[in-house]
Amino acid sequence: MHKVPMKADNIPKHIAIIPDGNRRCAKRLLQKPWKGHEWGVSKLKRIFDWSKGFGIKIITFYSLSLENLNKRPKMELKYLFRLAEKEIDDILDNKENFVHKNRIHLTFFGNLERLPAGLQGKIAKAMEATSGYRKYAINFAIAYGGRQEITRACRNIALDVSSGKLSPSDINDAVIKHNLQTNGYGDPDLVIRTGGEKRLSNFLLFQSAYSELAFTDTMWPDLTKKEFSRMIEDYSDRERRFGK
Repeated sequence: MHKVPMKADNIPKHIAIIPDGNRRCAKRLLQKPWKGHEWGVSKLKRIFDWSKGFGIKIITFYSLSLENLNKRPKMELKYLFRLAEKEIDDILDNKENFVHKNRIHLTFFGNLERLPAGLQGKIAKAMEATSGYRKYAINFAIAYGGRQEITRACRNIALDVSSGKLSPSDINDAVIKHNLQTNGYGDPDLVIRTGGEKRLSNFLLFQSAYSELAFTDTMWPDLTKKEFSRMIEDYSDRERRFGK
């Protein structure tokens, strides 16, 4: 059966991804957990290429939740942070890195103060180095929790009210969005989760209120272009209702 080509206005502009399954994939192959994270980073780059082919401009990855930051073994976290530093170093030192070649604007958000000082510094440099890029955007939620983000936004709004900058009657969705860390990137059109779980796990709770959701049992490192394409095509066939 011939499939009708997808229209540009039916393609998500912004996808958010919960890349679950790295550790289980490594365990299945009798490898250390951090080996799965290495495979996960490689998959991230492939996902960008596949997304680019569809015309998707913004990707937000749930890189590390606050919950996992608090409960993962210290050795695993130490390796994760080293892996992140290694990848950022290549961005900073190598102009042939895919980030520069594709002019990708990088953003990191979450409770970044919970990260090692060295990694915090490299993150700041990576955001500065890509601040002028506007062709694509990749956002990394790291040491992040959706409830905590909303709580922080409420505190900021309360401070504005107490200082007289804002009236309580002026508080609306737009004011809350303005105080979220994702302000400026718009809500995700599609949230994808790999690894078999069917929940958001405290990821972009406010922003994903009207997002379409896609779940797959496939582990993140095992995700194929065919399956990713199927999820994008499925999105293009949906009629978004935005709560109606």
